[in-house]
Amino acid sequence: MSTESKLSEDMLDTDTMDDAVLDAVATEASELDVSADLQLLIQQDGDIASFLEGLAEAAAERFSGTQPVLCGIILDRAKRNVVAAASSPEAKQLDEVQAGFDEGPCLEAQRTNTVISVADVRTERRWPGYMAAVREFGMRSVLAMPLTLHSEAQAAMNLYTSTPEAFGPAEIAAARRYADLASQVGLIALRLAARSENVEHLQAAMESRTAIDIAVGVVMAQNRCTQEEAFGILREASSHRNIKLRVLAEELVASVGRQTPATVFDT
Repeated sequence: MSTESKLSEDMLDTDTMDDAVLDAVATEASELDVSADLQLLIQQDGDIASFLEGLAEAAAERFSGTQPVLCGIILDRAKRNVVAAASSPEAKQLDEVQAGFDEGPCLEAQRTNTVISVADVRTERRWPGYMAAVREFGMRSVLAMPLTLHSEAQAAMNLYTSTPEAFGPAEIAAARRYADLASQVGLIALRLAARSENVEHLQAAMESRTAIDIAVGVVMAQNRCTQEEAFGILREASSHRNIKLRVLAEELVASVGRQTPATVFDT
């Protein structure tokens, strides 16, 4: 994936520029491409899991050369389920195995907010159980980078490849820049997802309240009682039948009106 470079060739006189300047220009152009690609991910409709899946695939494509690079991402949001994404089934398995051991470079990067590099899994002495599993998958190098998402969540990105010592200083620096850009876009995606989830929760709560209010009215009419007494009857029945009050209310309303109550929202 790439976008048209914003640096015009006739603006650059390569005969008068040293290698350091040319490298800086190339880096800037590359980061513009990456930023544009990542912004496209959050413009697509989908939840946070879909965004992370796209991010994993984009990262794998970005760092693959003569040997393919696999990518896995682990996201841990407070009071929510852990979300895992991967660029391929193999990457997914590697991350699932790591989660099973509850140790490994990606989890270490996530917990310590540091970059973790494994030059060769055959000689790596940390996380022996997980390293043995990685060897069985034919992987030789691993690079794990934390994603900075502030208080929103903890996350890290894992890169795997079958080439030993594949991630030298230059590759690590490039991966860190990519992770920085991915973190910025990921933070936006998380906040958009949180807003969407809050709207869904609010709608569900309002729909639940609608069913309960109607059921209270039905009980009041049937028993010639007050609203408070009707609500007490429903709550006692809910406890006796060991079902949620909302479910009991929906059943009662459906039995009277022969349809499930619905809350109407303006669109």
